[in-house]
Amino acid sequence: MTAVFDDALKQSIKSIRHNLDALEEFPESFKNGAWQPIEKERAAGHWVDGFWTGLLWLAYAHTNDSLLRMGAEHWTNRLAHMKTSTGTHDLGFIFYLSHVIAGRLTGDCAWYENAIEAARTLTARFNPRGEYLQAWDDDGIRKWAGRTNIDLMMNLALLYWATDLTGDAALADIATQHARTSRLALVRGDGSTAHVADFDPDSGLLIRREQYQGYSHDSCWSRGQAWALYGFATCYRHTGIPAFLTTAQALAEFTARHLPDDLVPYWDYNSPHIPSTYRDSSAAAVTVCGLLELAAVDNEGASRWASLAQRILTSLCENYLIRDASGPSSILRDGARSVPANLMEHGLIYGDYYFLEALTAFTRPDIYQRALAVDSVLSGASE
Repeated sequence: MTAVFDDALKQSIKSIRHNLDALEEFPESFKNGAWQPIEKERAAGHWVDGFWTGLLWLAYAHTNDSLLRMGAEHWTNRLAHMKTSTGTHDLGFIFYLSHVIAGRLTGDCAWYENAIEAARTLTARFNPRGEYLQAWDDDGIRKWAGRTNIDLMMNLALLYWATDLTGDAALADIATQHARTSRLALVRGDGSTAHVADFDPDSGLLIRREQYQGYSHDSCWSRGQAWALYGFATCYRHTGIPAFLTTAQALAEFTARHLPDDLVPYWDYNSPHIPSTYRDSSAAAVTVCGLLELAAVDNEGASRWASLAQRILTSLCENYLIRDASGPSSILRDGARSVPANLMEHGLIYGDYYFLEALTAFTRPDIYQRALAVDSVLSGASE
């Protein structure tokens, strides 16, 4: 599969160059021939911005192109003001894929200062009564002080990284407590996940599970499942807590059982409309990266998870990669931002980022390790 991945990498970098020339705002979805920025009436609207910077930094690492580096620096600096934002729970997404990767790839530790402050800002959302990080904020109608979601699992890496760099164990402790709560509140016995959990913010007691991205409250939103897989594998890497590994394994097992023939999931694994419903290429891309993270920490299952990751990535390359774009475009087609909100069948910046991250793991494990501090375990993948 080396040639397939090498070709996809070239196509991806070509697309990133086109987008760098054209973009003026941080992109989210590509539809109707143009990138659409996310709505930013609230600070939380910035949650997607780190994926564009991550693409630029990885593209620079592959090419050593000074123009790509200048673009990465420019767009990363545009995010610096978010380091004290208390309006988003996604500071991990934003700063890990901008400032942390920047420091790792350039060797310039000055990039880390904003990321450390962002990590400390994120911990302000921690509720010690329920031991969870709060997701979202007051929408003007109801208070969400008791709400957490599965997406937050992907923001914990910033806290572990900041502890490793500063020695401040409190940051990692909060990440671990949140992961334990998410395991109990959001992971079901069959290895599937709920999107949202509501707690009483005063007592910390779990009230209910809900699903705002999936088909129903007891179904499994595929991108949320991928967030959880990647997040719990990361937590195990940082903590060595066995329950996090067994959780990641269970999540991977559920995913493997529910993938369609071409291995690119439908937007919800339990949608009753399968196969006459929407795919989510972004869920597939995140799943590949989560499986590779799991392969790096699960010695017994490494070969299996790496092989499955390779096969999913191959399907994305062969069936979902956009090859004929002569101008700005997403890298992947058929993303599903939110089917309940009627936002699907378009490119997504986070699908593109994780696609390039996965390609990097297979084609340039040295860059993958430098950027993400994860050893690439791919020897067991079939050719």
